[in-house]
Amino acid sequence: MKLLRKPAFLAAISITILLSIYLGLVAQRAVLFIQSPSLAGKAMGVALLILPIVGAWFLLNEWRLGTTVQRMATQLEEEGRLPVHGGERTPAGKLTPEAATEVYDIAVREVELAPDDWVAWFHMAYAYEANSMRRDARRSLRYAAQMYRARESAR
Repeated sequence: MKLLRKPAFLAAISITILLSIYLGLVAQRAVLFIQSPSLAGKAMGVALLILPIVGAWFLLNEWRLGTTVQRMATQLEEEGRLPVHGGERTPAGKLTPEAATEVYDIAVREVELAPDDWVAWFHMAYAYEANSMRRDARRSLRYAAQMYRARESAR
């Protein structure tokens, strides 16, 4: 399986395993507190149980996003439509500010022309990333993934 040879995927698996162990241990301690005879212990256990529940929700949400984005990227790669930025680069390999701005302008026009197209938002996310706007890039990827999943479920 090609996926198991990718370092980023292996790192994600490792972090997920470690976080799951941690959340499991916290949940176990929460249950022990809940089983204690004191009211303060029970209250602390209930409060402590919230952490693993929220943590598991975030973990599952991130895996869902990651797998959806990977499916989107695979589809775009097969179609030859992955965002490729061929502008001038710095010695570190990043696009120069001028090239990143040009990529951003193209992506904005693409989104304006097709605001309901997940591909346009996928490209927008990479344009944001090229401009070091990571929060906006993540938001665009989430929006693109939402549209992609909606389209897939409509089929």
